[in-house]
Amino acid sequence: MPQLRRVVFRILCVIALLAASVIAAATGAQAAVPNRWGFAVVDVTSGVPDLNHQAGSWAPGFNVTVSPGGVGQTYVRFPQIAINGGVVHVTAISQNAYWCQAQKWAPSGPDLMVVVQCYRYGGAPVFTPYSIVFEQSTGALPLSQGFGYMHYNGGGVVDQFNSAGAVNTVAGGAGVWTVTLPGLAPTGMAGNVQVTAVNPTQPARCKVGGWGVSGGAQMVQVRCHNATNVPLNTGWSLTYQRERAITGAAIPPKSFAYTFDNVPANPGPYAPLPAFVNYNSQGATNTVQSSGLGQRLVTFPKVGILQDQVQVTAYGPGPEFCNLQTTWGTFGGTAIVRNVVCYDAGTRVDRASLVTYTSAF
Repeated sequence: MPQLRRVVFRILCVIALLAASVIAAATGAQAAVPNRWGFAVVDVTSGVPDLNHQAGSWAPGFNVTVSPGGVGQTYVRFPQIAINGGVVHVTAISQNAYWCQAQKWAPSGPDLMVVVQCYRYGGAPVFTPYSIVFEQSTGALPLSQGFGYMHYNGGGVVDQFNSAGAVNTVAGGAGVWTVTLPGLAPTGMAGNVQVTAVNPTQPARCKVGGWGVSGGAQMVQVRCHNATNVPLNTGWSLTYQRERAITGAAIPPKSFAYTFDNVPANPGPYAPLPAFVNYNSQGATNTVQSSGLGQRLVTFPKVGILQDQVQVTAYGPGPEFCNLQTTWGTFGGTAIVRNVVCYDAGTRVDRASLVTYTSAF
């Protein structure tokens, strides 16, 4: 009997060690996404932008800083997160038909420097406030979550990441591409997509032209245009998220959400379907409603905590684009985006859009 007890004890110890290793592996995998991240609302051309809307993976005591370049151009310095690769997304904040694009990003000493250029429709450079996020990842995630990105320079892939361990691919050109993110669609249509133009020499804007699922892969069409409505071969960044924040992080933040306003003619408030494209990390229901022609008010309940970030991408086959009319409001635990505004040339129009929100906490 004593020998039997010793054998049982040893078996239980082995089981405990195996369980601990599984838990450690799962925890390590989740912690590996992202490696470094940062976001800000750039509302100045020089100095420190709004402290309520900036955060990152840097140590306490550092801030995002901004310096001016040419007309409509700003240099954004994310402190202490110098690294090669990753993706950048930028959304203009304006009452007008303006957009912003990334020109380039690279390490600058211990920091990461991102160069942003903004334009009015037609291609004249102009400064406008904007929301910006950077993220770089490695590692894997459980199948219940998904995260992937691609930085394409107009001729080839500069950097890519897939939390299922697969390799993302891109095909096409001349202003229209199809991006395949394998292994990130185990539950079908779910998640959110953001796309931003990357071009250092000319005006460019990009959007999601279409989105579907095939063979366990997320299939995203990217469409890009020049200063007017002509298709353009350009670089871009794309990020796919499913039950992760746009930064790739989770717990923290415990508070993030995204939605796909896929019925822009619906006056609302309505909750977009399927439910998996309208996710809220606190279990609340995000809603969208009209605030006027081309203006959509988006409400993210129970996740609104400063510091925070919003990105918007237009959706559909045409040349339309979207921005933020004003900086979103964060009060009483709710984040209110008033409004997402979409344009065809300089005219406001009702069009579909993808919106993502995250707090740093």
